[in-house]
Amino acid sequence: MNQSLRWPDARLIEAAQAGDVTSLTTVVVESQPHVRRFALSLCASPQDAEDAAQEALIILYRKIGTLRATGALASWVFRIVRNECLRQVRVLVSRADEASAEPEAGAEPSAEEAVLRRLEAERIAAAIGALPREQRQVLIMRDVQNLPGRAVARSLGLSTPAMKSRLHRARAALRHSLAVPDEVVDPPVAGAGEQ
Repeated sequence: MNQSLRWPDARLIEAAQAGDVTSLTTVVVESQPHVRRFALSLCASPQDAEDAAQEALIILYRKIGTLRATGALASWVFRIVRNECLRQVRVLVSRADEASAEPEAGAEPSAEEAVLRRLEAERIAAAIGALPREQRQVLIMRDVQNLPGRAVARSLGLSTPAMKSRLHRARAALRHSLAVPDEVVDPPVAGAGEQ
């Protein structure tokens, strides 16, 4: 296995946790390719992936002392990347919600409405985050970032029809995951309405 593709070993992680700056720097540098590759697989765009990877590496640097088991470094850092990618989606969804919401002139949303909007944005972000990478990318670029279809297709290296097909599948999957089961309607009571 190529030395640059290996995760830091337990001794190095322990030294970093103990406060050795050289070891800590080495842990961050050796983790970087794995973190970036994982971020690219999760985030909607290379820019978002870079932001998520940088945030994860900063958290790794600052909080390595909170890591409980040296063997859990990869899963810990990957969880940070995943959470950062989901946070980015939540921010985009919230912005889109705010832009589309038209409150009455001068009316502030109530605290209850604000909480419900936030919960709905989190539910949508989680559903988007659960989509396969190819679907998530095209959905975020087209529907959340409002990029033109041709630009999305070009950015992803797809033909316009292929991009539209992928977007259709993503929207259908998202609708399915967000669907609320039909409410159960009470059957009519016998004799109701009869006089």
